[in-house]
Amino acid sequence: MVLTPAGLRFRGRLFPCAIGKGGISATKREGDGATPEGRHRITGLWYRPDRLPPPAPWARPIGPGDLWCDDPGHPAYNRHVRAPLSASHERLRRADPLYDLILTTDWNQAGMPGRGSAIFLHQWRRPRFGTEGCIAFARPHLLWIAARAVPGTVLIVSCRP
Repeated sequence: MVLTPAGLRFRGRLFPCAIGKGGISATKREGDGATPEGRHRITGLWYRPDRLPPPAPWARPIGPGDLWCDDPGHPAYNRHVRAPLSASHERLRRADPLYDLILTTDWNQAGMPGRGSAIFLHQWRRPRFGTEGCIAFARPHLLWIAARAVPGTVLIVSCRP
């Protein structure tokens, strides 16, 4: 997978996508709204079983208690956690369809405070509408990508065209 100014290239196809409203950054920080530059890997595939069939054999269902910790001061920063959690977090099971299907990345897997969390590939709100740093797609495109990506698939994001 390679993010280009025209979209995401993957397996001979080009998919329009939305990136962080802060653009692409080589110095990603929590809350800056930027998509981090670098060579990332796909680490997980999550889906809403009440809304979709499993997109791939390795996909994990999103349940009501699934969260993602985004509190830089918490030991579980930038990791999947289960409710209850008093620290700041994102609910993976949302009322809207944005997280019906999520590919997680290894961005800041070490959980270094302030470097940013939850860089996902997920569904967009509408075409090219900026995200908080994730890469977002039309639902049919995301389903196509998820069916073909495997753990360790490389995602290249560069500030240079």
